[in-house]
Amino acid sequence: MRVERVAQEIKRELSNILAQELRDPRLGFVTITFVELSADLKNAKVHYSVLGDKKQEDSSAVALRKATGFIRKLIGERLNLRFNPEIMFKFDKSIAYSVKIEEVLREINDDK
Repeated sequence: MRVERVAQEIKRELSNILAQELRDPRLGFVTITFVELSADLKNAKVHYSVLGDKKQEDSSAVALRKATGFIRKLIGERLNLRFNPEIMFKFDKSIAYSVKIEEVLREINDDK
């Protein structure tokens, strides 16, 4: 239960940091989809999606990778945890997959 609460707090703080504090022009419209936190709270796998094309996804991935240390520092300051979790960003393809399915269904309906 505690792991889930901390994961939600990390997600909330990350969303705020990305929206308000990172000024990297490579960073596109990034949405944190969910945070997977280890049981010992030492590792956080952050799943995110990007609104845009492949180029935007790639540049956002670079920006997030470069800002990981800064983001980790801010998370540690704001959440006041015993251990500041290591953060690993992972692109979430599920939203892009959903959009693709929606497009295919729309084409099928248009053909009818």
